[in-house]
Parts: sequence; structure tokens; C-alpha cells
Amino acid sequence: MNFEQLIKTISETHDYLQQKAVSAVNQSLTIRNWLFGFYIVEYEQNGKDRAEYGQQLLQTIAKKTSKQIKGINDRYLRDCRQFYNTYPHIIELTNKLSLPEKIWSSVTPKLKTKKKARSTGVNPELLISRLSYTHIIELTKESEPLKRAFYEMQSIKGNWSVRELERQRGSLLYERTGLSKNKEKLMQLTSEKALQLTPQDIIRDPYVFEFLGLKQQEVLAENELEEKLLDHLQQFLLELGKGFCFEARQKRITIDNEHHYVDLVFYHRILKCHVLIELKTRKFNHGDAGQMNFYLNYFEDQEIAKGDNPPIGILLCTEKGTSTAKYATAGMNNKFFVSKYKTVLPTEEELKKEIEKEKRLLNK
Repeated sequence: MNFEQLIKTISETHDYLQQKAVSAVNQSLTIRNWLFGFYIVEYEQNGKDRAEYGQQLLQTIAKKTSKQIKGINDRYLRDCRQFYNTYPHIIELTNKLSLPEKIWSSVTPKLKTKKKARSTGVNPELLISRLSYTHIIELTKESEPLKRAFYEMQSIKGNWSVRELERQRGSLLYERTGLSKNKEKLMQLTSEKALQLTPQDIIRDPYVFEFLGLKQQEVLAENELEEKLLDHLQQFLLELGKGFCFEARQKRITIDNEHHYVDLVFYHRILKCHVLIELKTRKFNHGDAGQMNFYLNYFEDQEIAKGDNPPIGILLCTEKGTSTAKYATAGMNNKFFVSKYKTVLPTEEELKKEIEKEKRLLNK
């Protein structure tokens, strides 16, 4: 062995074992979520007190388990249930895993031993070992079994990233392949242009971070200026003494298997509403307003509690020596509240001043 071979061997060993570790974590996460869906379906069918919860079942489960299990909400559990309903034959794989009896103890013997109809797609072991949970959730959106099987196989053969799978489904690859006279050529061209999955893609998946108990902030690569400005704004608002209660940083919103992050989330005890803050280290554009409106609508639909007022958004943009602060009220129709929030929140001038001051300090 010479020095060059030594370096090559070390690198190859790292790559191989990193891939094995990532695969093991992903498989555990995927099996866990399949089991969550399995338990929910079992309870909905056979739970002794299921009538007490009715349509609020998933929300209640999420509320009871959210402190112990990161990232759990009713949407997540709905995905788990859909995962189980789409891939019931994964029970064949769980039977081979020698899971402890306590995992099965509350499940009826009939459901536990029931033979599930085989999927038209790839076998469970290949599916779980080669595709991430995020891939699988994307695949469950496909209702036609043959079409889903096509995308399963192409994702595995092409080592597609989730984004690539989503892109190919959106481009109707299945239908185009069926109509193409030269199917092999089409698939070759598709493969050459495809975005491939890497171990880093799975490692940085928010589902994996939460499964491992890691902080969500570590998922995002913030630039130094943005990170420092957010640190300063967070402290500035808390020190104002006007009712801001810090709730979250990089608050994740997951809709249709896509992750979005709100920079800062506060609850305002005087206004009785959430205050969402988005920072852009560039000039304002019209898409920023749409993004904030998206976040506000989500919070009003999913996060608002009884007695809360609609959420408020503050959009902060910076460019060179100027700063812009824009407020959003998500279509509030309560005129008294609209006029009141302007007196309780910091003014646009105060926010501009703080941004400019921190930028000057960072540029020294």
C-alpha cells in the first residue's frame, strides 16, 4: 500500500459505512412510521373507546405525544396512516424483524397475522432499503398501483432524489413512456438528466433530524449575516417589554411533503395572536408577500387556538444601506384589532433602525 492507496481506502471505507448508517436510520424511521399508521388503523377498526375521539383522533394523538416525539402533528399521522393503507404488505417485512412483543401487544391477533395482498410494486425490503421515507410519502400520492410501481422502480434504478421523483411525476414520465416509440432512449435521457440521491440528502431530511432528536435549525444552512440578524431581532423583540413571548425559530411547516420554515415565531400575550417574522437579506419582491400570506393562512388554519386573534406577519428585507419592514394582517376584518396592533408592535422605523444598527456592527 502506498500513501495514495491509503487515502483512497480511508475515503472508500468512510463512504461505505456512512451509507450503511444512513440506510439503517432511514429504515428504522420508515418502519416506525408504517407501524404508527398500522396502530391507528387498528384502533379505528377495533379500539374499545374509539367513539370518544371520532374525527379528532389524530389531533388528540399528536397532542398527547408531541412532547416525547418531535415533529408529530395530525398531518404527519395522516401520512403514516396513508403509508400503511398504500403499502399494507410491509407487514411481511416487519414479521422478519423480530420486533419485541410489546410493539404488538395491543394489536388484535387477527390483524397481526392477517395476510396482506401483495403490492404490484417492488418487494418491501428493496423499497425500504433504497428509498427514504420522504420518497415513500411522495409515492403514496399516486393512487394508481401500476403507475406507483413504475415510479418506485425508476426511483430505485435511477437513485432519484425526492425532488427528481416529484419532477418526473409532474412531467408525466409514466404517460410519456407509454406513448414513446423508443422507450429505452427516453429512459436513458431521463437518467442522464436526473438529480441523484446522496447520503447527505437523507442525513439532512427534517424527518431524520427529528427522529434522531436533533435540532431543526441544523437542517438549514443560514448565511452568517442572516443568522446574526435573527439573533439580534429575537433578543430585541423580547426586550421591548410589549408582550412578545418567544415560541420557535425556523418553525417548520410541512404541506404535501414539502418543508417550509418561518424564521421567527412569537405569541403576543396582549394581542392574543401569533406574530410571524420573515427576514430576507435582499430587496423585497412580490413573492415574499405571497410566502408570508401562505404562512399566515397555515397558522390561522392549523395553529390558532380558541380565543386567539388572526396571526400577524412582519416581513423584513435588507439591501445595501436600506431596510424595509412590511406588515401583513391576513385579511383581518376587526378594525379595532387592526388599529390596536399598530400601537403595540414595534414601528417600522424601530425595526429599520435595529437592522441597520446590527448590520453596521457586523460589517466592522
